[in-house]
Amino acid sequence: MYSREETQRLKREFWVEFAQKYPRKWLLYDTKIKDFSFKFYVDNKKAQVLIDIEHRSDEKRIAYFEKLVALKNILEEEFVKDLVFEKEYTLESGKNISRVWIEKLGVGVSNRKNWDQIFTFYNEKMSALEDFYADYDSFIKDIEIL
Repeated sequence: MYSREETQRLKREFWVEFAQKYPRKWLLYDTKIKDFSFKFYVDNKKAQVLIDIEHRSDEKRIAYFEKLVALKNILEEEFVKDLVFEKEYTLESGKNISRVWIEKLGVGVSNRKNWDQIFTFYNEKMSALEDFYADYDSFIKDIEIL
């Protein structure tokens, strides 16, 4: 078991090594949609690539989510297969968001032998999601709330 400091150091090393292997600017929070972001997540059991929709207005959050659902077939056929779509996802904080994600199980940040697998997974899946967003961002952004 790692101490808190060792865990923080290991995670820092993980992200530094990832940035060195894939030195590019990821889209992440720069979507031009408030509270609509792309994220990487890793713990000791899995790695995930996420699209989180965290808008305070449930109507807007759901409208953006429904745009992704409308594009689901294109997204899965042309960009990333096996995505999970969750209209109502509750964060540990208790906040409800909408989330679209894919994960790789059986890998963890604490095992350096997994890092290359995680980095490859991140690069493939996030790059594909960013390509999808580049093609369809104007459609996704165009929501109507009555």
